[in-house]
Amino acid sequence: QVQLVESGGGLVQPGGSLRLSCATSGSIFSRNVMAWYRQAPGKQRELVATITRGGSTNYATSVRGRFTISRDNAKNAVYLQLSSLKPEDTAVYYCNVWPFSRDYWGQGTQVTVSS
Repeated sequence: QVQLVESGGGLVQPGGSLRLSCATSGSIFSRNVMAWYRQAPGKQRELVATITRGGSTNYATSVRGRFTISRDNAKNAVYLQLSSLKPEDTAVYYCNVWPFSRDYWGQGTQVTVSS
């Protein structure tokens, strides 16, 4: 069964914004650290941002200041606000725990930044 459901991706122009959502099960969300990852074709999976149950966050240097990760503990959901998007942000975005676990999976959501 699908354990992580990502949504909110789409086609956006450079400089635009998107808000990604991830719906999780309670058992997954109970883990201390949730994370967003992304992967472009032919490239390795990249850690984008992490957030603890208490709300502490960390970001990849490439997105710091442009992306914001958040969570709603009552809804078992994690979000990623993408702003000032660049073409190099184009990738499939996945949510998961940190460290990454192959026990959990989702379809991912495609983000394409192009003029």
